[in-house]
Amino acid sequence: MVEAVEATIHELHLPPSLQGPEAAEFREYCEALDGILLEHWGNLDLAASLPARFTGWADNDYRKLRNFYLRVDGKVVGRGFVELSLKDNLSSAWLRVDVLGPYRRRGLGSMMLQQLETVARDEGRSVLMASSGDPARPEYGAEVLPSPVGTGSVPRNAPGTAFALRHGYSLAQATRYSTLRLDGSPDWSGLMAEAEAASSEYELLSWTNSCPEALVDELAVLMGRMSTDAPVGGLDYEAEAWDRARVRTLEQETAEEGQDCLVAAARHRASGVLGGYTALYVDRLKPWLGEQDDTLVAAGHRGHRLGMRLKIANLRRLKLEYPRVERVTTMNAEENRYMLAINVALGFAPSGTYGEWQKRTG
Repeated sequence: MVEAVEATIHELHLPPSLQGPEAAEFREYCEALDGILLEHWGNLDLAASLPARFTGWADNDYRKLRNFYLRVDGKVVGRGFVELSLKDNLSSAWLRVDVLGPYRRRGLGSMMLQQLETVARDEGRSVLMASSGDPARPEYGAEVLPSPVGTGSVPRNAPGTAFALRHGYSLAQATRYSTLRLDGSPDWSGLMAEAEAASSEYELLSWTNSCPEALVDELAVLMGRMSTDAPVGGLDYEAEAWDRARVRTLEQETAEEGQDCLVAAARHRASGVLGGYTALYVDRLKPWLGEQDDTLVAAGHRGHRLGMRLKIANLRRLKLEYPRVERVTTMNAEENRYMLAINVALGFAPSGTYGEWQKRTG
């Protein structure tokens, strides 16, 4: 039995800026979060920079975020958040709990989760979703919990899995967290030649940060389809409503976070319609890392190896324009076999597993 400790929960309020004494609480919170990530993963690849958090945690027309932290003996030892969509998925909330290793199994995570669930209930949300990520470690053993969709699993004895099950959450999806190392100059020429031959009816377009005005409405349609075409497992997730205003809001937020977004899109030559796109992010304060985000090929444009062609084109541009990037990370639902096959062929290797969890309270 681990000795219990006395803790208090506090809500984090964003300071007016990152400078001055008013930012002390925010910086302390971020230092604690970085410590949790470094302890758990062995690196800070999943740690956003201070500007990215400062901007990304602020409310906007599409999302509201409430951050909380645990304090023990004057030290921040854990955090939690509730994320609420304001335009769609109005009955659901995303929750997250993280606690430093030495303070686990003392009831602190449960204390934080109770706070988050209360906030979600007070906001009228009855579908609670959560995500837990764990690297592969021998001490977790070989026992796994299969995904309900029949593909993929999470380690049953990992801390995130045990915590979720103990609090009544059910596994809805297993997600693979992968890393591509760019040292050694990966050669994708053969894969690209095959993809170009299969997709000769399409031309590739590219931009950084801001979508050309003539394409933004079509891009919004594709981004909306990411919420329906990409696998969501057993999550009760509704389609997101995207339009040009939402695209421009995301672009502005990305710029304020200090990130660059590299986009490659495929346009059907005969019809002029965008058939797919992919996006890569680079934070200027994390120049060693690229983050592969959305990749979508719309129904009706599949079967031409566009996913492979788009990803290689964007990765090549990343290597050329951001030569300090050493590795690229990405996440894919385990049932998304087509996209996973592309990533494996490109050289992505598993770095860990995420479980997507759900609990209904009404």
